Amino acid sequence: MTEATARRTRSAAKSAARPPVFDDPLQALLAAMTAVGEGNFDVQLPGHWDGIEGRLAAAFNEIVVHNRALADELGRVRQAVGREGQTRQRIAPAARRGQWAQMERSVNELVDDLVRPVDTITEAIAGVSKGDLTRFVPLDAEGRPLQGEFLRSATIVNRMIEQMGEFSSEVTRVALEVGTAGLLGGQAKVKGVSGVWKDLTDSVNQMASNLTAQVRNISEVTIAVANGDLSRKITVDVRGEILQLKEAINTMVDQLRGFASEVTRVAREVGTEGKLGGQA
Repeated sequence: MTEATARRTRSAAKSAARPPVFDDPLQALLAAMTAVGEGNFDVQLPGHWDGIEGRLAAAFNEIVVHNRALADELGRVRQAVGREGQTRQRIAPAARRGQWAQMERSVNELVDDLVRPVDTITEAIAGVSKGDLTRFVPLDAEGRPLQGEFLRSATIVNRMIEQMGEFSSEVTRVALEVGTAGLLGGQAKVKGVSGVWKDLTDSVNQMASNLTAQVRNISEVTIAVANGDLSRKITVDVRGEILQLKEAINTMVDQLRGFASEVTRVAREVGTEGKLGGQA
């Protein structure tokens, strides 16, 4: 639809909504008030009336102008805040008085109340995206506790941040204990987690368990070798570079055992049985 067509359509709608012209001012006023009652804020009474009729027309027209201005502002704020996300937009002050001013304040305060939780949740999530797990959504606004869906949303976000903090703390602790301090057997313990958080916790614990089993098995075998026990071998199930280390150590143990066996045999033949010329 072109702009010209749209203008003609709006003009036709306004004309259709205007009350018919009456010779009697009271009939014209009644028709105009009926139109306003049906939501038509474009209706106007003639400005040339005299006396009490003229004053009634002027007062009526002023009321309609206030209604139309407020309706236009409401539409603008709805579009700006609700559709375009311009959360700083409010109804512009227009020297309104009485209930008009109260309506203006009420709408602006409503937008404030709706936007404030969104802002605080956005700030908390922005902190999470930067690795800051210390920022939470306040459960009150200007001294008033949150209620309803606002409280529910804030509680959900705060619980998410708490779980991420607990998970991060436990993973860090296990990594430091196992990887840095060498305290094998550490496990992450995060209460009340589910879904991907539980999967991540289980993965970290599985990794820590595998590392613990591998290092302990390697340690046991090397200690046994150091103590002269060449009957032990690494048996833990491993892959990748740890598998290469396992095979190297087991091969070393086999070679040491073969070497020890040969040295023992030659020593027994030469030193005990007197069979000279024995070679290992």
